[in-house]
Parts: sequence; structure tokens; C-alpha cells
Amino acid sequence: MSSLSENIKHFEQLLEGTSSKLVAVSKTKPASMLQEAYDLGIRIFGENKVQELTEKYELLPKDIEWHMIGHLQSNKVKYIAPFVSLIHGVDSFKLLKEINKRAVQNNRVISCLFQMHIAKEESKFGLSEEELMDMLQSEAFKNLSNVKMKGLMGMATYTENEDIIRNEFKSLKTLFEKVKSTFSADNLDFTEISMGMSGDFKIALEEGSTMIRVGSAIFGARN
Repeated sequence: MSSLSENIKHFEQLLEGTSSKLVAVSKTKPASMLQEAYDLGIRIFGENKVQELTEKYELLPKDIEWHMIGHLQSNKVKYIAPFVSLIHGVDSFKLLKEINKRAVQNNRVISCLFQMHIAKEESKFGLSEEELMDMLQSEAFKNLSNVKMKGLMGMATYTENEDIIRNEFKSLKTLFEKVKSTFSADNLDFTEISMGMSGDFKIALEEGSTMIRVGSAIFGARN
């Protein structure tokens, strides 16, 4: 089995010369392992549970960029609003309003991504294109001055069929370009497409991902 340092080096080499960033998905892994990854140069960590995220934030260096990559409930936003760098999973206007409210309370502007439903599976969260367009056209959205929408996130279908995965990532990239060229607002700054995980990041990078979320391929299988 390859070591943490070998895995990190592999991804550094893979992304060298690209504009893509590595989000090290550290959920369920102990803080000591995150510290080891930090010492090897990792600065962006992704967590999918609020409690785990806040606990690790307290224990680890303060120059870490913490990304909330899991499904976020509105009632949990207040716990991460003081420090979170990027929220990947904005899948409703209700959630976005809550993030804005908590950002105001913390005198911050919080960066977020719209989570789009691109997979064939119903179980995955996310907005439809129609829901996204309705939101972007609304005055209520434009009035949210303490969030900055940095782009889109999507999860492909869990399948061996690479054509399905590629088409889903293509559709997300197409939508990204459409929004970027159609809408402008003070709280829109479309620069990021978060797509690709341990099993499909190579396809995601080929299709224009700027941010891959990799856990098991760095830290090993989860217990």
C-alpha cells in the first residue's frame, strides 16, 4: 500500500501546470492524519459533517481552507459560518439565505457553489437547471450581499460506464459557461467547477474541473 506522502506527491504531479485544485477529503480521518497531510503541503481539506468539521478546525492550523462538501442543513450553518472557506453544496434558496444571514452576523462574505443534480441517481442532492435559472433571475438572490457564488458543483452517477460520467461532467461545464456568459451580479464570481472524486477525477479534469474532491485515493479506504 502506498504511503500518504506518495499519494499526495502523485496528485501534486498530476495537477502541476493546471489551474485545478486538490480538496483532500478528510472525513472520518483523525486530526493526526490531517496534520501529517498538512505537513506534506496540503492546505485544502473537505469535510461532510458539520460537527467533525468544527472539531478539526479547533485542533488544526488556522491557515487551512476548510471546505464543507457534504449536504448542509440550514440549522447547522451557524457552527461553520465563522471560519468555513467554501460551501460546495448549496442546493436550495432557503439554505443560501441562511448562509447569507450567518455571514452577516460574522461580518464575512462566504464563498459557495451551487450544487447541481447531474446524476441519474435520485438519491443525490442538487438543483435542476430550471431552479438555478429562477434563482439567478430573482431580486431576492441579488440582494444577498454576504455570499459569493463561485461556481458549480456536481456528482456524477456511480457507474463503471465512463460515457455516462463524461456526459454528466460535460453538461455541468456547459451550464457553468452558460451562467457565466448570461448573468452578472455583485455576488456572482464564476471561477470554479467542483467535479470529480477518487473514482472519476481523471475524466473530470479532462472535462474542465477546477477542483477535485479526493479522499480514499489520498488517505486510503475509510473504516
